[in-house]
Amino acid sequence: MSASHSANSSGFPLDLTAEFSRFRNADPDRLHFAAHSHAYWPDVTRDAQLKVWDDAARLVDEKWSHVLGEVWPAVANGLAHHLRLPDPSTLVPAPNTHEFVNRLLSALPFDRRPVIVTTDGEFHSFKRQTERLAEDKLIDLVVVPTEPFATLPARLIEMVRAKSPDMVFVSQVFFNSGYALPDLDTLVDAVAAPGRLVVIDGYHAFLARPVDLSRIADRAFYLAGGYKYAMAGEGACFMHCPPGFAPRPRNTGWYASFATLTGPQDRVRYSTDGQRFMGSTFDPSGLYRMRAMLQWFAAHDLDAAKIHAHVIALQDMFLADLIKAPFGLFDTASLVVPANEVSRGNFLTFDHPDAAQWQARLKRSNIVVDVRDTRLRVGFGLYHNADDVTRLLRRLRSI
Repeated sequence: MSASHSANSSGFPLDLTAEFSRFRNADPDRLHFAAHSHAYWPDVTRDAQLKVWDDAARLVDEKWSHVLGEVWPAVANGLAHHLRLPDPSTLVPAPNTHEFVNRLLSALPFDRRPVIVTTDGEFHSFKRQTERLAEDKLIDLVVVPTEPFATLPARLIEMVRAKSPDMVFVSQVFFNSGYALPDLDTLVDAVAAPGRLVVIDGYHAFLARPVDLSRIADRAFYLAGGYKYAMAGEGACFMHCPPGFAPRPRNTGWYASFATLTGPQDRVRYSTDGQRFMGSTFDPSGLYRMRAMLQWFAAHDLDAAKIHAHVIALQDMFLADLIKAPFGLFDTASLVVPANEVSRGNFLTFDHPDAAQWQARLKRSNIVVDVRDTRLRVGFGLYHNADDVTRLLRRLRSI
């Protein structure tokens, strides 16, 4: 283990399992190690879900003024705090990140074929959409291999300089490996340019690893959401929008100028802050849950650094057992991101030709992990403690 990781493995200062009682007690035998896919929600989010209904009954027509005037600003302030953003007004909500992808794409020039530089490790919400557009030659898509990881930033920068793209899109933590880009500031410094949309997919980084956008907030978009490590469930995504970039996306909803709806409608108006990327009517329950989760974080003095330290301690405990006695695909030699790599997210990825069969076997034993092609992912979160890892190892070895 690396020194930075082993320092966390001496103890587990966090044991918040009691705060997840409803999810944990729904199936006490279930060992859910897919926090990278769909994390358990803390109990406070259930109260938030009920409050959505109660507020709708109480406010009726005034509901949206409350959602956008009180609920969302509270969420935006919390997000800005955890992302070290200087101005919460640069943030905008959406039910999913695919909405953001389409609005960003709609802001590209259409008097010629726009060029996009990306990697082969991007999630489907971006990968599928851009590959489909490239099929019809509506965009030029340039894909940089993520591996070998050590040279990825340099190769990405070299490709951007060679292609002069209209958009650069890259994950901070790659969903199919867990590798984390080590230095966002340096990367953005190298690829940013006037008018160029630099987009960081932070879904596997937000509240999994410390994120500081303070130096790049004026040049890079950043998108993420609550489905995974933020533990707020679906429908609670957000994007940071640097001022001045893409002021009038063609894919636009009527909330993109919510403040001017009662005034003259002589032209298509846009907000000048992050709201310019808004869509239309949505289910606000995700924002209520996100607000409750952020308030819960504040009450427990939690941040991404503490969460990541807790997860790394759990991972190290798991890996230490495998180093002593590997079996099947659970062998540190099968790790896509090595055990001693500091730049990794909050899940471990094992590459093995029988990954799908292993995932099915584990599912029959009520162990929840997931698989992407030949890669099996094991994710750890705040709702786990050391006893959970011990139970996991014991059950794995009994299969």
